[in-house]
Amino acid sequence: MQVTETLAEGLKHEFKVSVPASDIDAKVDARLVDMKDKVRLNGFRPGKVPVAHLKKVYGRSVAAETVEQLIRDTNAGIFTERGFRLATEPKVTMPTEEKEIEDILAGKSDLNYSVAIEVVPAIELADFKSFNVEKPVAEVTDADIDEALKRIADQSRPYEAKAEGAKAEKGDRVTVAFKGTIDGVAFDGGTGENIQVVIGSNTFIPGFEDQLIGIASGETRNVKASFPKNYAAPNLAGKDAEFETTASLIEAPQESKVDDEFAKNLGMESLDKLKEAMRERLVQEFSGASRQRVKRTLLDKLDETHKFGPPPSLVEEEFNLMWNSIKAEMESTGKTFADEDTTEEKAKEEYQKIADRRVRLGLVLSEIGEKNKITVTDDEVSRALIDRARQSPGREKEVWDFYRSNPNALAQLRAPIYEDKVVDFILELANVTEKKVTRDDLLKEEEDKTAA
Repeated sequence: MQVTETLAEGLKHEFKVSVPASDIDAKVDARLVDMKDKVRLNGFRPGKVPVAHLKKVYGRSVAAETVEQLIRDTNAGIFTERGFRLATEPKVTMPTEEKEIEDILAGKSDLNYSVAIEVVPAIELADFKSFNVEKPVAEVTDADIDEALKRIADQSRPYEAKAEGAKAEKGDRVTVAFKGTIDGVAFDGGTGENIQVVIGSNTFIPGFEDQLIGIASGETRNVKASFPKNYAAPNLAGKDAEFETTASLIEAPQESKVDDEFAKNLGMESLDKLKEAMRERLVQEFSGASRQRVKRTLLDKLDETHKFGPPPSLVEEEFNLMWNSIKAEMESTGKTFADEDTTEEKAKEEYQKIADRRVRLGLVLSEIGEKNKITVTDDEVSRALIDRARQSPGREKEVWDFYRSNPNALAQLRAPIYEDKVVDFILELANVTEKKVTRDDLLKEEEDKTAA
C-alpha cells in the first residue's frame, strides 16, 4: 500500500492512496473462507462449499464490502499515524469508470483513490487557575417578594361594571362582538361574540384595542387594523381589515388585595406560606441568572485566551445556520437591515465573527472535556429527556419516542449538559469572587451578540 500526501495547506490535507489488487484479493479470499462454514447452498453439505464456488456466487458483493472496509481502515490509519483530529467527515474520491470499478472488484486492478480532510488545530489550553471570575449575586428582599405578588395579583384582578353611559378607558375591560372583513369580504376567524378585551393589554392585533377607548356600552364602531406581516395565518398576514364592533359591557379594574384569601385562591394555606414559596422561587431565579452571568464571563475569558484559526468548513456551516435563520425571520416580519441601522454586508461580517467565536469555543470546551475525561452519562441524558417530555403534557410518550429514535435530537440534549460540566470544572480551578448587586443589575438584559 502506498500513501502520498498531495496537499498540506493550513488545516486542509489530501492524500492519494494506492492499494495493490493482490491485497484486496487476499482479503476477499479470507472473508470467503470465513463464510465457508456459515453459508448453506443447495447441493453442498455444511462447510463443504468450495471457496472458488463461493467466489462465483458472492465474490462481487464480498469484494465491494471489503473495499469499503479497507478504505475506512486505511483512512483511520492515516489519520491516527499523523495525530489528526478530523473537523468533518473525510471526502473520498473513487474511480468513476464502470470498467475500472469492475476490474478493482474482480481483483484485476489496484485500488486508487484520494481522500481530502480538514483537521482540528492543536489547541494549547490556558491555565484556568489564573482566571479571575466575578460572580454577581443578589439577595431576595421583602420588596422583591411584594413586587412579584403584586404582578400576580394584577394579572388576576377583578373587574366591576362601570355606570351606565360610562366610556371605556385604558385598562378597562370591554366585552365586544365583532364582524371582520377584508376588502368588504368576511374571512374565517373574523367573527366573535362576547369577547373580552383589556385595553392596553396588546393581546389583539395592533391598533384594535386603542380604537375602543371612549366606546360606551351598546355603541358600535368600525375598527380598522392591520394583521402583522408575521401573523400565524398566511392568508391574513399583512392584510388591512375592518371590524364592525359593538360593546356590550364596560368594566373597570378593581384593586387586588394580597391577603390570606388571595393566597388560598392560589392553593396556599396562608399569605405567609405564599411568601415563603415566592422567596424560594426568586432565590432559584436569581441563582440561575447569576450562573448565566458567570458562564458568560467565563466564555469571554476562554475566547480571549484561545485565539486560533478554526476549521473554515465548521465556521461556514455555523454561519449558514445563523444567516438562514436571520433571513427567514426578516422575511416573516418584513424587517430590513436598514431597520436595524446596518447593511447586509455589515451584518454578514458581524455574524461571521460570531460563527468564528462559537466554533472556537466549542472546540476549546471539547478539548477541555476530552483531556480531563469529562463525560455525560446516559442517566443524565435520560433525566434531561424526562424534563423535556414533561414540558408537553399529554404528549410525553410522543416526545420520548422522538428523541429516542433521533440521535441528532438526543445529541442536542447532551450538548448543554456537557458544556455545563466543563464550565463547572473550570470554575473549580478559577478564582471566583462574589460581588453583591441589586436585583435589577442582576436581571437586566445585556445585548451580547458574541455570546456562545
